[in-house]
Amino acid sequence: MNQTTHKSYALPIAMMFLLFFIISFVTGLQNPMGVIVKDQFSLNNYQSQLGNMANFLAYFFMGIPSGKLLRRIGYKKTALFALVMGFTGVLVMYLGGKTASFWIYLGGAFISGFTMCTLNTVVNPMLTVLGSKERANQRLNFGGACNSFGATIVPILGGVLMGNAAQKTISDADPLLFVAMGIFALVFVVLLFVQIPEPHIESKERLKIKDKYSALSFRHFRLGVIAIFIYVGTEVGIGSIANLYLTNSVEHGGLGIDPSLAGSIVGIYYLLMLVGRLLGGLLGGVVTSRQMLASVSGLGLLFVLIGIYAPDYMVKMPVVTSNLHFELADVHIGVAFLMLCGICISVMWPCTFNLATEGLGKYIAEGSGFFMTMVVGGGVLPMVQGAIADSFGYLDSYWLIVACMAYLLYYALIGSHNVNDNIPVE
Repeated sequence: MNQTTHKSYALPIAMMFLLFFIISFVTGLQNPMGVIVKDQFSLNNYQSQLGNMANFLAYFFMGIPSGKLLRRIGYKKTALFALVMGFTGVLVMYLGGKTASFWIYLGGAFISGFTMCTLNTVVNPMLTVLGSKERANQRLNFGGACNSFGATIVPILGGVLMGNAAQKTISDADPLLFVAMGIFALVFVVLLFVQIPEPHIESKERLKIKDKYSALSFRHFRLGVIAIFIYVGTEVGIGSIANLYLTNSVEHGGLGIDPSLAGSIVGIYYLLMLVGRLLGGLLGGVVTSRQMLASVSGLGLLFVLIGIYAPDYMVKMPVVTSNLHFELADVHIGVAFLMLCGICISVMWPCTFNLATEGLGKYIAEGSGFFMTMVVGGGVLPMVQGAIADSFGYLDSYWLIVACMAYLLYYALIGSHNVNDNIPVE
């Protein structure tokens, strides 16, 4: 009986792994797209991050509604709805390239953000439901690895597609958009014809029940919501602004590096996030979330400060050229330390989530919706950092990241303690 169940869920589980991949793939598209639109539409650094902002702004509007949608219509219908929206969003981005319209592209990025938010709400609990409970954690870890892989390859592929083109356009990224639309279509067709368990659909009567307290009644949760906002903005900002810093001309404050090499360098940042998540999974049984968050935020703070103040010294880093050849390239040591932050960033989400929801009991589901809403930080903070870069320079913009790391360190050491344990949570 167990073998039958395993076989019957093998295909939808594989589709969930593809969704983990495509969530980071489509979200990460805004990284090379920032370089492209900056060049194509003659934008400044602040404006080049509007695509990120449009993508993540959707989380602010859809974070809580997506959780309610899941509880009302279930995993399958919510996932199918999100997949249609995802295909539509990427298609609109493609049309933005064909019409050379920055505003159509932004509309596609916003629609894509709705999709990523809804899919994020679906894939984690669905992987828990599909298959045996004993292997649920294993499936989630593999899904996280697929997510990191998508984030790693998209800046590399984006850089290769841009190559040495004198005038970069959105259409240069068409192959990446076709891959995204193809995966959305494939997963939609598969999920349409498979049966999915629906244990968490709630009746309308139950949804109407009011409670005296909420997740926001807990101080450590409120501070944790701010921490998630800051964490996501930090993760996106480090990579996005680094890509602009690497590719912008020397006379405009950048390093003037070929886009394909820059994409590979930023890809290392996301690759280190994959490595960090694997290490975090191994150490999770012996190191608490508080200890881990304090360690990585403190180390990340140190890495960023070194990145800002590092001397003019070059180190060798592995990169992929526009001809898809591997080689060692000279990279400024400060940039190398900024990329090392990937290993620190990697475990911040699970650590912060665990600390913020500790002791919440029945309010955890509600708290998850607030967390998804605060993913909007991935759009807000990189745009603020871009504005700082316009006014003071790329490296000085990383003082915003220093402040973010300092807050995460504070949250780990002080802000994450539950001081509202008198609130009933059963």
